[in-house]
This record gives sequence, structure tokens and C-alpha cells, in this order.
Amino acid sequence: MAAPLKTSGSARGPRGGASVGTATITSRDNRWLKEFRLALRGGLATESGAVGVEGVRLVEEALRSGCAIDAVLFSESGERHRERLAPVIDRPEIAIPILRTTDRLFEGVADTEHPQGVAALVRPRAASFDDLLKKPEGACSALLVVLAGVQDPGNVGTIIRTASAFGATGAATAASGQSGTASPYSPKALRASAGAALHLPIVAGMSLPILLTQLRVAGVRTLASVAHASGDGDGEAENAVMAPWDVDWCQPVALLVGNEGAGLPREVEQSADARIRIPMASGIESLNAAAAAVVLFYEAARQRKIVLNVGGKKA
Repeated sequence: MAAPLKTSGSARGPRGGASVGTATITSRDNRWLKEFRLALRGGLATESGAVGVEGVRLVEEALRSGCAIDAVLFSESGERHRERLAPVIDRPEIAIPILRTTDRLFEGVADTEHPQGVAALVRPRAASFDDLLKKPEGACSALLVVLAGVQDPGNVGTIIRTASAFGATGAATAASGQSGTASPYSPKALRASAGAALHLPIVAGMSLPILLTQLRVAGVRTLASVAHASGDGDGEAENAVMAPWDVDWCQPVALLVGNEGAGLPREVEQSADARIRIPMASGIESLNAAAAAVVLFYEAARQRKIVLNVGGKKA
């Protein structure tokens, strides 16, 4: 891809094609619109590895994330958001192509039913396994979430947003053997994460057995989240399952979250260092994956002393 030019000048196509200048794009076959259509409506990464974000808040989050931005696209009516985004797109040290198209053509590339008229192509940072283990300043240890077979992109995004809000230091996604995990960078997942997926180090698509082996070698304790207190009649004692407050969240921990319906594979549960379950009132079988993550990570944050009260002091 050609180097992006200053916003006040012309913008080249994603692979150095003809410049579009400052005029409004009026052809649906324009190469930039094809890139946005692929990333937003198609939910796929572009040739440069960019994913699509849509809506003024998400675009603002992407621009502030430090990730590489291939282009920002406004519709005619979406131009009203330029003033809000000006502090991050009009800085002289940033060279982002700023594009404009008609409302009708924007609707043709957008993934939302009522688009706000602003979108961006953003390249998420590449993260390695070692990046997941880095302890940020002020954190007592690494705190990871592993999504294994979480199929709904809304759940994936919500879990990543929750984990990030409560101090997780990284995330990984993997197929469970029963099902794959939705991409954390799909349009729906990015909306559900409110842009947190662009800030939190994420390793996507790693082999689950390899990931679990590397966690074990690195000394990270694995906790398998389960819906039931016992082993479905296999003779396991109920005290083999821990409550959230029985876990020492200040040591390096990876919380394993499984498929919405099937949970984690049996062999993954058995190979984990411990199983964890949220005690609930009788008659309630389980919480969904995203709701359970809120409870578990809140307890982790409480122990790690990062939860703030309304007065702004640590709890």
C-alpha cells in the first residue's frame, strides 16, 4: 500500500491507484469504497490487514488507539462529525487519507442499519504470546482471558470490553475443537467491545492445545469457567469447583471461557489448573458467557485493587 498522504492533499487508493482528491466519491466501484465494503459489510480484513470501524465514537476510539489508520470516510451528512474528530485527524504529524462520498453510497458499504456517516479502516496491532504476559505498570500480575469456541461476535466483544475494563492485560481467541471463536475484529464484535479490542493485546486464532501448553510453561494458572458445580455424575467432588472469591487473582491467571451452549471441551476442563463457577440461586442454571465474565472479572479487579468507587479512590 502506498504511503498515506496528508489530509489536506489528495488520497491515493489502497494500493497506490489514482488519486481521489477532495471530490466526493460517486462510483460504487471506487477502490476505496470496495475496501470499506469488504471490511464493514463483508466483515473481512483488507489486503493491508485493515478492519472496518463505523460510527463516530468507534472511529474516534480507533484514531486515539495508536493503531495504523488506512483511511477515514465521511458521508455528506456525516461531515457534521468532522469537528468532533478534528483534534485527532487534523494533527500535522498524522497523514491519513480523508475521503468523502454520498449518503447513498455510504449506506451501501455500512454494516449498521442507520449509519452515522463516518467509518475508518484500521490495522489492529499484532500481538505475540509474550505480549500477553507483559505486566503493565501498577498491575500485580498478568490477567488473561481465553475465548475458546465463543461463537457470537457480540459476546466476544462484550467479554473483551469487560476484561479490559476490569484490568485484564491480554486476551486470546481459539477454536475449541467443537466450534470456532468469532473474530474480535468483526464489525459487530468491535461495536460490542466499544473499541477495547484495539487497545488490549489480543492473539487471535491460536491453537488451543498449544496456547494451554505455553500458559503452563509460563507459570500462568488456568481457570476453566463451568456452569455446573459437579462433574455430571462422574464422581468429582463439588469442592473441586472454586467460587470466584476463592481464587487468588493476584497471581498470573488465564480465565478460559467456552462456547455459549456447550461450554469448554471436557478435556480442557480436566486439564485446567482449577474450575470456577459462580454460585447462584436455585432454579437458575447458568449465566451467559458475557454476563459471567462481568462477575468473574469484577472479583479479579476487587482483589487486584483496581476498582474505583464514585469518589475516585481505590476500593
